[in-house]
Amino acid sequence: MQRALWCPKNPIWRAILHRVIQAIGLTSIARKEQPPAVDNVSFEAHAGRVTALLGAPGAGKTTALRLMLELQRGRGITYFRGRPLHRIPHPAHEVGVLLGDVPGHPARSVRGHLRMLCAASGVPARRADEVLEAVGLVSLRDERLGTLSRGMDRRLGLACALLPDPHTLVLDDPARGLAVGERRWLYDMLREHAAQGGTVLCSTADPKEATRFADHVVTLDGGRVVADQRAADFARTRLRPRVVVRSPHAARLSVLLAQRARSAQRSVEVVREGGNRLCVYGSTCAEVGETAFRNGIVVHQLADEVGDMGPGAGTGAEASAASGAQLPPAAIDVHSGQDAEPEVAAAEPEPEVAATADSGAEPGFPPSAPEAGAEASPSTSAPEAGAEPEASVSASDSDPEREPSTPAPAPESAPAPESAPAASPPPESPQEASGDGTFQAAPPHRPTTPRPTTVTLPPPVLVRPAPTPLRPVRYELRRAAGVATGYIVGACVLAVSALAAVVLARIGHTPQPRLLAAWPVELPLPPAALGAGLLGALAFGDEFRHPALAVDRGTVPRRLGLLTAKLFVASLTALALAVLTVGCTAEVLYLVYGSELVALPEDWPALTAGWLALVTGCAWAGVLAAGVFRSTTAGLAAVVAVPLLVVPAVHKLSEGPSTRGPAPFAGRLRDGLPLRWPFGGEQHLEALLRLLAQPVGGAMALSVLALLCAYAFTGLRSRVR
Repeated sequence: MQRALWCPKNPIWRAILHRVIQAIGLTSIARKEQPPAVDNVSFEAHAGRVTALLGAPGAGKTTALRLMLELQRGRGITYFRGRPLHRIPHPAHEVGVLLGDVPGHPARSVRGHLRMLCAASGVPARRADEVLEAVGLVSLRDERLGTLSRGMDRRLGLACALLPDPHTLVLDDPARGLAVGERRWLYDMLREHAAQGGTVLCSTADPKEATRFADHVVTLDGGRVVADQRAADFARTRLRPRVVVRSPHAARLSVLLAQRARSAQRSVEVVREGGNRLCVYGSTCAEVGETAFRNGIVVHQLADEVGDMGPGAGTGAEASAASGAQLPPAAIDVHSGQDAEPEVAAAEPEPEVAATADSGAEPGFPPSAPEAGAEASPSTSAPEAGAEPEASVSASDSDPEREPSTPAPAPESAPAPESAPAASPPPESPQEASGDGTFQAAPPHRPTTPRPTTVTLPPPVLVRPAPTPLRPVRYELRRAAGVATGYIVGACVLAVSALAAVVLARIGHTPQPRLLAAWPVELPLPPAALGAGLLGALAFGDEFRHPALAVDRGTVPRRLGLLTAKLFVASLTALALAVLTVGCTAEVLYLVYGSELVALPEDWPALTAGWLALVTGCAWAGVLAAGVFRSTTAGLAAVVAVPLLVVPAVHKLSEGPSTRGPAPFAGRLRDGLPLRWPFGGEQHLEALLRLLAQPVGGAMALSVLALLCAYAFTGLRSRVR
């Protein structure tokens, strides 16, 4: 009966699976004698919540995410609402991914990149403008990807992840290197996505940021899960409360606090974090403020805050402290470089939440926040001019009863900042001084209205068009037309062909067909065929160099529809290039030498068919070779190798008395059929066979067939893996 209850076909079990991401036994492949980067990692990320994957650099966060997304080989499985990623028909519609920078061509515009992804995802092209407006990049839609700053690149990456309207967002340390404002905007977007029922999984190396934006924190250390708890429990059990002080006399205040702690026989640690900012561990706002007031020290900020794991938390010790490991007795102060004394039990009990009793805040009511969206703490004076206010975690962020992904309430009106207290006269405001003269911070205003949301997500995609064969064709057309590489190659081919035709006509001794094609005898291929091969190689080479489609699949997809679209677009480009080359050279020759060099040959249909087949074959060879060898250079090398290596081999095989020509074969085929070919089809077949019997035609056909078989083999091998 228990097995029937937990059967995947049970509706209760399926309802649970459809609202959760389950990572089960994720284990990476160990290299040589080193332990695996991720070893048996299992956790869950629920819908409507922001889950943080916390760990120091090298803890295995990125490897775990890549294993979840099947971007890296390993053991274990991840269920996205009850299905692994390889069983989802369109992964981009389920999971939006942001791993590092945007993998796009640096010469492509922001709007062009998004429209290209719209065609690949099967969403309308207007979706690109909707997500650009949501992430605030409307004014930069014509900018190139290579010119974007780091903050704008992160916004574009989030826009790419939100483009197909996915249910789940998976991001790998998206706030790394961002400014405070950009980081706050990014976290607001993630929380808004979770508030609308989505699932957000985001990795970070900063425990304080994890408590600010996440509802659930999963801590990794050494590739293993060492803690899996709610953000409120993480802040209460893993992080230490501290008092943040800003004063122009920070050095003197730190000495006075240390003297008072020694006289009272208490353990108080004072860490100077550069400039005029102090972090005091083991004390309260009331005690620090009273010390400053009694000694006439001006204080610009005084606030309770949930800090890090203490002065001894560094790059390596941070993960161990987050996992509950005990710090060494003599920890190193990462801010001042001095040895910190081991912490002992304080005489007064430490508060369980960020806000202390002296601050006047009650659980569930955060301190007031300014209109700009920055978190502010109760202070005794206005912030210092030119100094950026520090973000702090309020009591609402650490409240265990807080519902996930619920916008934090905001005050009706922010209190006006007060002036700094003077050194001699005591403050007269009852909010600054109590009846016994003890210096206290002003109590925060209790909010009664919810905080207005400063970010908006793009509207949902209500109707998704059915998959059609034109979807990859639209993608390939936008990919090829989005950068100027194809136009530059085409212009160079036309210019070189016209110049070569003029030089060959000047020298003489060149047949008219080769003169119109600008094909010297010394070159293995004409410029138009080389240009078509280069454009074909770029069709797949750019996919591997700038893998815009490989984010949710691990590599460039080797699907039949994408290959067919690339071959079709490459064929159209090659045919246009061949026709333009002949027309351009004929026009130049007519202008320079007159009409005697541009007369129409008698066998022009066969010559035209051979010319178009040669250019198209070079384009196909470039596409297939670049897809097999994953390089544009390899694709172009395969095109050049056809006349240099394959043609001599085919020429040697075609020589000899036993060789039968195409005409007898065509005659036997015509005589063996009971019915006559309609519309003179035997003549067209004979012309085709004569074309294939030529060394270049036969070599090109064999090369394309061999590359097609190699492409199919590599595609099957990648699916087996």
